[in-house]
Amino acid sequence: MNDQDNLDLELNDAEMHLYSRQILLDGWDVDAQEKLKFANVLIVGAGGIGCTSAELLARAGVGKITLIDSDTIEISNLQRQIAFTPNDLGCFKAEVLAKRLTQLNPHIVVEYIVNKLVSENVDELIQHQDLILDGCDNFTTRYLVNASCKKNQIPLISASAIGFQGQLFMIDSDSACYECLFPKDQFENEGMRCAESGVLATTPVVMASLQAHHALLYLGLDRSPLREKLLLWDGMSMKQRILHFEKDTNCSTCQASLSVNSVKFDTLPQ
Repeated sequence: MNDQDNLDLELNDAEMHLYSRQILLDGWDVDAQEKLKFANVLIVGAGGIGCTSAELLARAGVGKITLIDSDTIEISNLQRQIAFTPNDLGCFKAEVLAKRLTQLNPHIVVEYIVNKLVSENVDELIQHQDLILDGCDNFTTRYLVNASCKKNQIPLISASAIGFQGQLFMIDSDSACYECLFPKDQFENEGMRCAESGVLATTPVVMASLQAHHALLYLGLDRSPLREKLLLWDGMSMKQRILHFEKDTNCSTCQASLSVNSVKFDTLPQ
């Protein structure tokens, strides 16, 4: 984890009181809380999933949260994007969400970027993070985030929600990746978005809560229960399944990542 320059090295009295219910947990202590304090997390998308996951991480004490989103707030967003009110219509989502997080927890650092995540900026933003949370609503960005996370060996927890259903999984530097699970030639239909297909107000909130929960387990306790596992949640039946997935030997992202991160020596290094 990377210490934040403007954060004290230890939890102060106010932080100890704020996080006391977590520190009292069996299996969670001051050390786990301090790991959160010095964690850097990038949240891609400040929509239905990003709003909730960001707020939960802020309340829990993640030391630095960076938000990236280029969209402005529309009336239809208010149904599920819990950080926003009618007074925020027309404002940038990332900016409004960042302001809310700093109001919720003055002990953390929040940065926001009003821009699209594209090939020209993705590596710069991702390579210095401890964890990436993806909650965006389009396949193009998801594949881009996945490729950069594999290239830069940064773990990724990806959540999605549409209709009454949601999905969640985690990948890291050595695991199968998003493209292994969802090959580009089969899942590039941008029509599969809540903007076109609809989503119940609670679905993204449920998935974001699970995403944030997994992030806390990873950052505080170094646990990865959904590594190479796909959690499927059905909001109509209130059932969920967890499926294991493996590397696709034909995955272009994994092959590219392997090439980038492999170091070969003709002779022994001096």
